[in-house]
Amino acid sequence: MNIQENISLKPYNTFGIDVIARSFVEITGLLQLQKILQLSSYPERFILSGGSNMLLTKDIEALVLYINLKGKSVVQETEDNVIIKAMAGENWHQLVLWSLEQGYGGLENLSLIPGNTGTAPIQNIGAYGIELKDVFVSCEAMDVATQELVEFSKEDCKFGYRDSIFKTTAKGKYIITSVSLQLTKRDHKLLTFYGAIEEELKAKGIVHPTIRTISDAVIAIRKSKLPNPEELGNSGSFFKNPVVSKKTFEAFLKKNPDAPHYALEDGTYKIPAGWLIEQCGFKGKRFGDAGVHEKQALVLVNYGNASGEAILELAHNIQETVQKQFKIKILPEVNIIR
Repeated sequence: MNIQENISLKPYNTFGIDVIARSFVEITGLLQLQKILQLSSYPERFILSGGSNMLLTKDIEALVLYINLKGKSVVQETEDNVIIKAMAGENWHQLVLWSLEQGYGGLENLSLIPGNTGTAPIQNIGAYGIELKDVFVSCEAMDVATQELVEFSKEDCKFGYRDSIFKTTAKGKYIITSVSLQLTKRDHKLLTFYGAIEEELKAKGIVHPTIRTISDAVIAIRKSKLPNPEELGNSGSFFKNPVVSKKTFEAFLKKNPDAPHYALEDGTYKIPAGWLIEQCGFKGKRFGDAGVHEKQALVLVNYGNASGEAILELAHNIQETVQKQFKIKILPEVNIIR
């Protein structure tokens, strides 16, 4: 096994933060992963996959396991549906495009989300009216302590808004190795009502959308709003959209009658964090090499050589300002590694 020393993690995180991994190994097979986890000489490990949902603020002293397991296949099929299995190291957007090529529906609204498939359940990724849990069947994960493969059902994962058991009680205890999803082969459920999808389809003259044209619309929208991490370091949406009680919402709406919002089934309300941040004057602002994207206030960016600490300081400034102005707490969606 090829364990490397003093490796820069700048190419392995979409923020482009230049921190050092004291020890680093690329994982390409399950047997290799088992053997690595059995090494007593590296008791501390840090799991890294697509690096798309994290902010690194310091060098990593633990052994970094770069999960690069590849492969995707159909494991079950009927006339109406198909269950696909994708290994954790598969790029998420490439998996979406592959599913569309096969004529499978269900992932089109999740197009162009950065990162790898193995991290999708951790975050319960979502966009434009759909979350991973809506197509999720199960995932396999390796128990770090026993090196055994364990299967987690949808119920086991305890999915919430950008949340799962892998961020709470199971955090650090398992390494997701593959994900299984149920997609449609026909009679696809097309979701076009959320965000600007309908406007984008109308602009393109599309009257009868398909899973492919919806994906194209989502890609166009995301490209118009979100910077490409390969060109400008970022981790997509940095903050979660806050969900508030009816009482808090009514007090908020009284002072901000034109604020966008979404009523949820449980009687609570979701308020776009990007709108709150923009109202506080942060959109497009730059603080050294750390900044807020000019087209989307929800996205914090690294203009070149920002440190993780600088990005985090900006995030704290935004949180404090939003809290002071609106009496609403916004929380990071990004995992912050301190």
